[in-house]
Amino acid sequence: MSLRTTKSALIEQGHWLTVRGCKRVLVVVHTMTFAQRLREVFGLLEADLRIQVVFTVAPHAFGSGVAGYLRGLGIATVPWEEALRTEFDLAVAAGSRGLHELRAPVVRVSHGAGQIKLLTDTSSLPPGEPRTPGMVSRLHLMHDGRVVPTAIVYAHRRDVEELARSCPEALSRAHVVGDPCVDRIRAELPRREYYRGALGIEAGQRLVVITSTWGPASTFGRLDSLLPHLLTQLSGDGFRVALLLHPNVFAGHGTWQVRGWLAGCRGIAVVPPEADWQALLIAADWIIGDHGSLSAYGTLTDAVMLLTSAPMHEVSASSPAALLTAVAPVVSPLHPLSEQLEYAARVRRPGQYDEVAASLSSAPGEFHRRMRGVLYRLLGLGEPARPPVVAAPPPPSPLEEWEIPAERGAVW
Repeated sequence: MSLRTTKSALIEQGHWLTVRGCKRVLVVVHTMTFAQRLREVFGLLEADLRIQVVFTVAPHAFGSGVAGYLRGLGIATVPWEEALRTEFDLAVAAGSRGLHELRAPVVRVSHGAGQIKLLTDTSSLPPGEPRTPGMVSRLHLMHDGRVVPTAIVYAHRRDVEELARSCPEALSRAHVVGDPCVDRIRAELPRREYYRGALGIEAGQRLVVITSTWGPASTFGRLDSLLPHLLTQLSGDGFRVALLLHPNVFAGHGTWQVRGWLAGCRGIAVVPPEADWQALLIAADWIIGDHGSLSAYGTLTDAVMLLTSAPMHEVSASSPAALLTAVAPVVSPLHPLSEQLEYAARVRRPGQYDEVAASLSSAPGEFHRRMRGVLYRLLGLGEPARPPVVAAPPPPSPLEEWEIPAERGAVW
């Protein structure tokens, strides 16, 4: 029997299974970013003998690395084509592509810090319809006149208010469950020194974390000017520098190419896409970010925030990113960066980012409990008689493992 046939038996007939009679949940993973968010969801089901979780990798332009990431977690996947022709009791996804083809009720999960980026492809929008973020857009939630997800989960009640304006047909399916990244960062803040030690930050050293979303308006998209300025000015002088890039940057260009473009930035740690970025934010002394999610999440920490200029025409005016641009200092390429870091630290006000932080979640500390409730109600099962188990994130690798070497050797 071939591996492909065996997989078909496992998800279609179940003849070879040891534990039988389970509810079957399909986890649809499109990209690395979605995989990391979905890990917070499918982890809520892993210990329940009444549930069999099945994984598939859906086609996506930024799908590179997803299968390897799942393998690293010990997860086997079934082909997308087989997942489409198999019935499941529930499907969970963070992306929208292909969901209307599934033979299961679908739970659509938000990813990132709120609904930041407005739709870029407006060719399918009706005339006069405003641009909205994808997770509240009729374009991404409906197909052939019907709402695709059975349940749509959001981090903040503000998102539901936006949904009522942009896609009222989906309003009855919306649930506010909070944000797992908010909950984890807040829970781990007391362990800041532990994370700094794991990263190899020595006494007297200061950690600067530079974050970048993806796309031409991102910090990495300005690789020919802004990013080298930020990186090269911080070499030495007791600074350690880590670069956190959106996984779509690696998926779009390849890790070899990304590190090649950064070869001149010796000593800078380029954090791989599968690493735990939350530990870097918690450990940081300064965070320099753009309009991506990590800048907004940085407001939950004790780090001093600075921003690069953001393309406001791409950002939702009600998003955490927009709120942050109104209160955070902006980096200038015309002045020494170390002086700007020290100035930002001196002028930071108590409570300066409270509004931004509050906009990330309407249910702080509640994500796992609320999310589990949504899943079990849709499965028609009673929840386990214990709180959700939320494992602590693994310790990060030392920064030196990710640093651009002083001299690049030949590649054979």
